[in-house]
Amino acid sequence: MKRSADEHDRKLPSSAADAKPVFITKAERQRLALQRREEAVAEQRRAAIELLQQNHNEAPKPLEDPLPPSDSSQRRDHERDRDRDRDRDRDRDRERDRVRDRDRDRDRDRDRDRDRDRDRDRERERDRERERDRDRRTRDRDREREDEARAREQARSEKQAEREKTKELDAIKEQYLGSKKPKKRVIKPSEKFRFSFGWEDTEDTSRDMNALYQNPHEARLLFGRGFIAGMDRREQKKQAARHEKETREEIRRKEGIEELPEEAAAQRKKEAAAENYDSFDMRVDRHWTEKKLEEMTERDWRIFREDFNISFKGSRIPRPMRSWSESKLRPELLKAIEKAGYKTPSPIQMAAIPLGLQQRDVIGIAETGSGKTAAFVLPMLSYITRLPPLTEENEAEGPYAVVLAPTRELAQQIEDETVKFAHYLGIKVVSIVGGQYIEEQGFKLGQGCEVVIATPGRLLDCLERRFAVLNQCNYVVLDEADRMIDMGFEEQVIGVLNKMPSSNLKPENEDEELDEKKIYRTTYMFSATMPPAVERLARNYLRNPVVVTIGTAGKTTDLITQRVIMMKESEKLTMLQKLLDDLGDKTAIVFCNTKKSVDIRAKDLDRLGYRVTTLHGGKSQEQREISLEGFRNRRFNVLVATDVAGRGIDIPDVAHVINYEMPNQIDMYTHRIGRTGRAGKTGSATAFLTLHDSDVFYDLKQMLIQSNSPVPPELARHEASKFKPGSIPDRPPRRNETLFSH
Repeated sequence: MKRSADEHDRKLPSSAADAKPVFITKAERQRLALQRREEAVAEQRRAAIELLQQNHNEAPKPLEDPLPPSDSSQRRDHERDRDRDRDRDRDRDRERDRVRDRDRDRDRDRDRDRDRDRDRDRERERDRERERDRDRRTRDRDREREDEARAREQARSEKQAEREKTKELDAIKEQYLGSKKPKKRVIKPSEKFRFSFGWEDTEDTSRDMNALYQNPHEARLLFGRGFIAGMDRREQKKQAARHEKETREEIRRKEGIEELPEEAAAQRKKEAAAENYDSFDMRVDRHWTEKKLEEMTERDWRIFREDFNISFKGSRIPRPMRSWSESKLRPELLKAIEKAGYKTPSPIQMAAIPLGLQQRDVIGIAETGSGKTAAFVLPMLSYITRLPPLTEENEAEGPYAVVLAPTRELAQQIEDETVKFAHYLGIKVVSIVGGQYIEEQGFKLGQGCEVVIATPGRLLDCLERRFAVLNQCNYVVLDEADRMIDMGFEEQVIGVLNKMPSSNLKPENEDEELDEKKIYRTTYMFSATMPPAVERLARNYLRNPVVVTIGTAGKTTDLITQRVIMMKESEKLTMLQKLLDDLGDKTAIVFCNTKKSVDIRAKDLDRLGYRVTTLHGGKSQEQREISLEGFRNRRFNVLVATDVAGRGIDIPDVAHVINYEMPNQIDMYTHRIGRTGRAGKTGSATAFLTLHDSDVFYDLKQMLIQSNSPVPPELARHEASKFKPGSIPDRPPRRNETLFSH
């Protein structure tokens, strides 16, 4: 046995004897198995074909019956053999088909297993790739953390080294120069608890403001002429004027000089002043309206601010302007102001324009209809005139100033006001609002302009699509900032402000000197109210702002007569019809809370024969402009609108504002009724109140009390009007209530 194996090894070639096992890959093994399987299938198919041909060749030919007809038993045996052969052939064919089907199923299962293995390998490779990416991101994150920690450690060590160096220098100075320690001042108890007034007695303005000082009670003593200490100042003035007249006449008579007309007029003026003199006019000072600008004292400026209810909060505040001639505006702007018919500036303009001319950041809080638009447009145009004109080289850097407004109508209204003043200066103004093709607006921006007036969302779209840039924009105005926050525009406003260069922000330290060669960003924020979100925005983007408040924040003007009527929902339409019938040729705005309610009310009024139009967010920009233009031109005398028309829109001579549906916030009510009583004119506001509006009862009652408007008894007695929503009142125990103590 061993010898035969050795002989077999001896017969093999040397290469085969020395061959080592070869390891092949999985793909190669699959390919070889597939090749062997194909060869086996081909061999089986070849064997089946040969078997079929053999059976066909061996198929019995129809033989003539060799047996005679008489031999029936042999014939039957012959037929039985033939049937048996036929059955055998049929069974063989059936078995062959079964083998073929089994081989086909086996091949299909093998292919399916191969595909499944391939998918599994692919999924495993994908998992490995994801794991590698995860490890890579983890390593990058760890590396960034290490870099940040290293940077923080380096900064900390640098600060520590700087502190040690400073301490060492201080020690050297103290050693060679000596230390000067300030003595601690000991405050006497008399000084510590002494009450100190912040003004002198001569600056007291209570005489001008308090009605008790207008007609003071004076003691009537029983000697002399009944005046204090027996002296009558009026008689003394008369006697002095008479004595002066007699003395002058005697001098002229001696010297033969005739009396000049100027001297006679001055003498008559003195006599009239003595006749009208009373004890209260013993003041030597005059009212600020009779003084020139250089004669104004600190007391006069205090009275001036009290007269117009102006209050400031900030540092280094310039004096307000008393008239347009004292505003230091350019002659072109003064000419445009005169042509616009602005005779005297409004309080917000008096306070804000001098601040804007100094490029201070301003937060303006004023009641609706107080002229806020001109208060920021005029300083903005004055600032632009000091910049180089736009040319082909610098117009691609964007506008010089941007004004943001919450609604399209307000933006277009600001555009009209700005164009009215910018016409004389050659400054180009472009409005960017929704509802229009953004490509056309991008083309206008590409042609260059100094001022862009826009809504936040559309301007941010233009900036993200590269239709515009704000590389040289250093003047920003946020008009109706609280409304933009309420409408959800806070992210868009922040996005626009972040697109501006941050290097032009003023330093946070207000005592730091500003570089005269550098242009800093000026930010104006105007609103009728100041919610916390607006304060947060101001804290981030305004530098040392001056807060200008006219009147009380959120308060309506005294020119509006407010009326509140408690009623049922079914009584509203009848009362609305009665109020509109009393209008005559005047105009009215009817406010509703939803677009659907606006359309329903408009159809009802149109059916009743009123000339009515609508305004809400569901209408296209063209339809909104047509509605507003028709209402301004008196083609329609009733405008039914949502809160879209409640902010900033200036429609002249609106006689009546009707709140058909009360808003759920008192600020919105304030802005709605502010559409009337504008520009010094009076107006009326009526609100339909139902029991479903209880959320606003408390604030509405407080507003009516502050504005000296009548409070309906139903509102005054209602429980919701006695406590602010969300507060828990301290209810006293009832008389018959039993209290148990533990």
